[in-house]
Amino acid sequence: QVQLVESGGGLVQAGGSLRLSCLASGRTFGTLTAGWFRQAPGKEREFVAAVTWIDSSTDYASAVKGRFTISKTNALNTVILQMNSLKPEDTAVYYCAAKRTNRVSRLVNDYDSWGQGTQVTVSS
Repeated sequence: QVQLVESGGGLVQAGGSLRLSCLASGRTFGTLTAGWFRQAPGKEREFVAAVTWIDSSTDYASAVKGRFTISKTNALNTVILQMNSLKPEDTAVYYCAAKRTNRVSRLVNDYDSWGQGTQVTVSS
């Protein structure tokens, strides 16, 4: 099992930036794709971005494309989500997730491991 711990959430004004980090530990061998999801109050968890470990292929939700960037640091087992030009509608709990196939996916059920989440609040 892979353990995932997110950090970097907080409160920011609209137009500002935040950088989320996700540190993977435990049985990380075989973790081939990492993703970020978010869940706002009263809404379903939704896909934000994903990156494959082997070839760094990425995918983004249309709502964040051009504003958010996902990246990884192999040596540190860390996945980063750089969020720029934040909007109030980006307010949510953000979750890091991982799965064992080398293919980006937008489906919650495709991911095997999840972090505990970190709150991001964007004020208008």
